[in-house]
Amino acid sequence: MISTAFTPTDLRTAVAAAIRAPSMHNTQPWRFRLVDGGIEVRIDPDRLLPASDPTHWAARLSCGAAVFNLRLALAVAGTPAEVRLRPYPHDLETVARLVPGRPRPATPAEQDLHAAIRQRHSNRAPFWPNPVPADARWRLIQAAHAEGAWLEMIIGAGPMQAVAEIARSANRVLERDRNYQAELARWVRTFPAVDGVPVEAGGLVPEPQDLLPQRAFAVRTRAPGRDFEPEPLVAILGSPGDTATDQIATGQALQRVLLTATDSRLAVSMLSQPIEVPRAREQLRLALGKSGTPQMVMRIGYGQSGWPPPRRDINEVIDLA
Repeated sequence: MISTAFTPTDLRTAVAAAIRAPSMHNTQPWRFRLVDGGIEVRIDPDRLLPASDPTHWAARLSCGAAVFNLRLALAVAGTPAEVRLRPYPHDLETVARLVPGRPRPATPAEQDLHAAIRQRHSNRAPFWPNPVPADARWRLIQAAHAEGAWLEMIIGAGPMQAVAEIARSANRVLERDRNYQAELARWVRTFPAVDGVPVEAGGLVPEPQDLLPQRAFAVRTRAPGRDFEPEPLVAILGSPGDTATDQIATGQALQRVLLTATDSRLAVSMLSQPIEVPRAREQLRLALGKSGTPQMVMRIGYGQSGWPPPRRDINEVIDLA
């Protein structure tokens, strides 16, 4: 018998996975509700970042990532969802609606990605010099393609230097913005909390000679003049367009890539500075020579295992319809 409606139990099971999605500064800008048997994902207006994310691009990306986790949890439970993005064109806060599809067993790939949800986290520490093998890179590229996005690996010293300079330039712009820096500081956690970025997960204090810019989350220092990472693997995730729907869809692609990396025992951290500054984003697009729009820059490699950041209780993010 085909189910025509998700239940409150389905909702809670799926939301437990959805809240493990990434978000800028770990703001967790999502809410969930059950309406007419469908699960709806909404942007939480109380958790937006007016200085860091004035267009709500990052919030839509994060909610898209949460949608992908919902899809995995529902598939593993035996009832895959049919997803409609932005189901109500005049409702800017509702990013997706999921309704039951035809029941079927979860595929091995869905089971593997679902198992990776609780292990996935951003790793801001330096990675080891071990190269990422070609087959692992191919899996990440295919993960992006499966969700309608593209993933460009930056290969060679020249292209890497060009991307790094764009990222550093964007970071300098953001460092001069007092409102931006004050907002960033409000989400750094030096005490136990269910959101924000704990300082122990912030990596190392940035140094001027670093190839790629790091957020000022950290308190741990290193020996003066020591390189953070001389030859990182950098990948850029992009989408065919840049509408609100494109950004939500790319959030699903981002999460598929991140979970695929976790399943491959790879570590990832995200660098959104060159995406946040419009001029830098356009320079990045031109440097890549790609059609479409860059949506996220990622640093990928092998590193010391860390721990997922804290999350709010599911009861705090579920609304009664």
